[in-house]
Amino acid sequence: MRIAMIGTGYVGLVSGACFSEFGVTVTCVDKDAGKIERLNRGEIPIYEPGLDKLVENSAKAGRLFFTTDLKAAVAEADAVFIAVGTPSRRGDGHADLSYVYGAAKEIAEALSGHTVVVTKSTVPVGTGREVERIIRETRPDADFDIVSNPEFLREGSAISDFMRPDRVVIGARTEKAREVMRNLYRPLYLIETPIVFTSVETSELIKYAANTFLAAKITFINEIADLCEKLGADVHDVAKGIGLDGRIGKKFLHPGPGYGGSCFPKDTLALVRTAQEAGAPLRIIETVVDINDKRKRAMADKIIAACGGSVKGKTLAILGVTFKPNTDDMRDSPSLDILPALQEAGAALRAFDPAGMHEAEKMLPGILWCETAYETMGGADALVIITEWNEFRALDLKRVKSLLKSPVLVDLRNVYEPDMMATAGFDYTCVGRVSLPAVQ
Repeated sequence: MRIAMIGTGYVGLVSGACFSEFGVTVTCVDKDAGKIERLNRGEIPIYEPGLDKLVENSAKAGRLFFTTDLKAAVAEADAVFIAVGTPSRRGDGHADLSYVYGAAKEIAEALSGHTVVVTKSTVPVGTGREVERIIRETRPDADFDIVSNPEFLREGSAISDFMRPDRVVIGARTEKAREVMRNLYRPLYLIETPIVFTSVETSELIKYAANTFLAAKITFINEIADLCEKLGADVHDVAKGIGLDGRIGKKFLHPGPGYGGSCFPKDTLALVRTAQEAGAPLRIIETVVDINDKRKRAMADKIIAACGGSVKGKTLAILGVTFKPNTDDMRDSPSLDILPALQEAGAALRAFDPAGMHEAEKMLPGILWCETAYETMGGADALVIITEWNEFRALDLKRVKSLLKSPVLVDLRNVYEPDMMATAGFDYTCVGRVSLPAVQ
């Protein structure tokens, strides 16, 4: 089989490379000629563990190609995947579908023979119908089917998620389209992956419902963490106690500074807007969005309180700025709210992130970016962990203490244990757990 993947962003590039690993011939298309040139040289524009090798191997095997020629790629394809961005529109939270609809028009002009047009981008319910309308209006003679096939990739583990998914969701109207999709995902039948066939509209809603539920779960445990701090309880024990209930599950019950990234913030907003327009408002998700926005500022206040109530004239060492580890993605990262708030309060910041500094320095001016974690600490008044990269999990605490002006550590990801940090002589502040006084 041959497929065309329109868009070489995170979803398009990972999906294209993984399909090629299945033995499918994949042509990835992008309007950015410079990006295509870099990909053809083997340069990967995003940070995703293992993606570079996957792309290299499939390209060498003659199964993965990169081009700006959409017309040629679509004309030869059995299926065309739309994997372009759907960012939130400024001001109203609606998903910006201009890239999706623009791609649909260009695809229509290039179709040759029966083709399945698949929406891989995260899109509101009804987008498939509109894509179908655009194609029919542009090419009344076109022979095609519309399919919704949402992605459920987690940044940092996307290849594993694609190769060994919990499920594959396919929304299609015809048996012909379903058969094409079965053939594409046939390798997953060998590992008994559930393939869920639905209507196009149901498939579109499943993606939003999944992401908003997970965002609500994160927000729930963050609020429980705040309550634990007031009552002297331990949020980790609470999370374990409820997570062992099979109806709840243990995943996404880790407290922190709030959710971020390319999916949860925009998807919660988009579903809220869709529900409001449909006359069935989702009050729970509206509250989730509001709480998450406020939590980021609350984390800045938490850091200031740990520093004696003021950071004016103080230097803070910051470890991690991406929204999660194993990615360079800065989109809606909590650090984008926390760090400016600290600067406004008068703090000087030195920061290190293993993968995200190139992107972060465009968004976070006035920060001294360091080469290593320890370089941030020399003479700093406090150390703050915002992203739980593995290399921050086993810091040399004696060295950390010797570098800091005062042994203050604020851990927004609960990487360390309070009793251990107290024994090591740190004034340790974490989330949802009782912080013990430093042992002198």
